[in-house]
Amino acid sequence: MATVIQRIKEFSRSPQGRRTMEQVRRTASDPRRRAQARRLLDRLRTRR
Repeated sequence: MATVIQRIKEFSRSPQGRRTMEQVRRTASDPRRRAQARRLLDRLRTRR
């Protein structure tokens, strides 16, 4: 399990990881995307 965490840390420090994190931050700050994600999570929760 420690190797998975280590690999995630290494990726987050790489240039590609930094670009990905910035893209995720921009997407997460978009109100339409947040609402879309909230609807998806609500649907997944109610299926149980």
